Amino acid sequence: MRHDPRPGFGDRLSAVFTAWGQLCVGIDPHAALLEAWGLPDSAAGAREFGLRVVEASVDRAGIVKPQIAFYERHGAAGYAALEEVLAAARAAGLLVIADVKRGDLGTSVDAYADAWLMPGSPLEADAMTVVAYQGLGSLDGVIDRAERFGKGLFVLAATSNPEAKLTQTARRADGLSVAAGVVADVAARNAGLSTAALGSVGVVVGATIALSEFGIGTEALSGMPVLAPGFGHQGARIAQLPELFGSEAQNVLVSASRSILSAGPAGLAGAIDAHVAEVAACRA
Repeated sequence: MRHDPRPGFGDRLSAVFTAWGQLCVGIDPHAALLEAWGLPDSAAGAREFGLRVVEASVDRAGIVKPQIAFYERHGAAGYAALEEVLAAARAAGLLVIADVKRGDLGTSVDAYADAWLMPGSPLEADAMTVVAYQGLGSLDGVIDRAERFGKGLFVLAATSNPEAKLTQTARRADGLSVAAGVVADVAARNAGLSTAALGSVGVVVGATIALSEFGIGTEALSGMPVLAPGFGHQGARIAQLPELFGSEAQNVLVSASRSILSAGPAGLAGAIDAHVAEVAACRA
């Protein structure tokens, strides 16, 4: 149970969905985009890129997702730039998901939670992506901290890269696929942690995959937020949202990066507006 009176992440996410819709804008300052934007491939360029995406997202979308690798590659200066982007996004009232994909054991994984979820941390975000390769129980400390501080987690379950399918469709001892097992374990943890309609622990499911091939029925996603990358540049169409996720489409964060960012600084706001409208049309 949470030891803090602040609203849980699931409650805050539901409020964002109501106010701004389900679009999650990626912040991915990789080299090709920096060049296309006329920015240097440096920490300074990544900082400027991130701040421009944050500025364009305010009053248009409610969620942003910085991909940490594109800052980390610039070393200490990159992390300093990231701190500014995270702070600006949270100060603007955006919900921030740190796409860090961290996973480990014991005090090591607890330290990741302290870095990305602890209130007052220089890298504080509202949620982070995590990996449960060592079992969901290895994330107990992270889940406890997330619940205590009103933060969220997205556990990788079924990812869109082709290399993942062999591992994620393998069968566990209980007969579930690895991917379906992660979903079931997350559902069980949410049931024990929160009474909110939408749990604070969610899963990452690629929008370009067929859930049935991974042994996941859409009903298994009930009550949990689903971060779904792969819309836009990677091939999934936003109009497919109801087809892909059925009745649980209402809980999906429609994550789009390059299809928005490739519009460049001048076209960024328009691209976000267009994506928001597409998502809204799916729910009409």
